[in-house]
Amino acid sequence: MQQNTARQTRQVQATSPAHPVGDARFCLLLGRENWDRLPAPVRARFSKRLNDGKTALYSGMVLRASMHPLGWLLAQAARLVGAPLPTRPDVDVPAAVSVTEDTATGGQTWTRIYGRPTGFPQVINSVKRFTGPTGLEEHVGRGIGMALQVSSDDQGITFKSDHYFLQLGAVRLRLPRWLSPGTVTVKHVEQGDGAFLFELTLEHPLIGTLLQQTALFHDTTLTS
Repeated sequence: MQQNTARQTRQVQATSPAHPVGDARFCLLLGRENWDRLPAPVRARFSKRLNDGKTALYSGMVLRASMHPLGWLLAQAARLVGAPLPTRPDVDVPAAVSVTEDTATGGQTWTRIYGRPTGFPQVINSVKRFTGPTGLEEHVGRGIGMALQVSSDDQGITFKSDHYFLQLGAVRLRLPRWLSPGTVTVKHVEQGDGAFLFELTLEHPLIGTLLQQTALFHDTTLTS
C-alpha cells in the first residue's frame, strides 16, 4: 500500500511541475484539476511533508461560536468518545492546531486546543486516515469515526461527513442515519497574508444547526 502511494505521488508530481506537491495524499483525493483550483497557500498547507518527526503548527483565536441546547447536550455526551466537539461556545479565546504524521496508520494526527476564560483548555484529538469508501476517514475515541467527502473551490477546501461508523478491530459497523448526530461540515477558507478561517458546522436534518464555530488561524513555522 505504501509503495502504491509513493508511486501515485510521483505520478502526480510529474503531471504539473508548475505546482509541485510534497505530500500528495490530499491532491490524490481531490484530483489534479480540483487541487490546482485551490489557493496556493492552501495547497502548501495540505501538502506539507510531516515525516521525520515534523509538526505543522497554526495559532489563532475563536471569532464566533453558537450552540443549540441539544447541540450542547450532544457535545457533553461526546466526552465519552474523547470530546471531539467544542463543549462550550466561547469566543475571543486563543486556539491552536498541530498536525503530525500518524506512522501507525499512514494518516495524520490533528490536535485542536481551545482556551477558556477560566480553567484548563479543551484539547480535541483525531486521526485522519486515507482509506475507506470516500478515501478519507476521521477517527476519534472508542472506535467512532466518520467518512469524509472532500471538495475544493477557489477559496479553500471543504470536508463534509458522508456517514458515521464504529470500528471494532477488523469489524466495521456503519451507523444508520437515524443514529447520526447530523452532518459535520468543516471549511478551510484562505484569507491571505498567511491566515485562514476554520469553520465548523453541525447540522441536523430536523433540528437545524446544532453548533457552529469560526476561528481565524495563522501560519507558523514547521517544527521538528
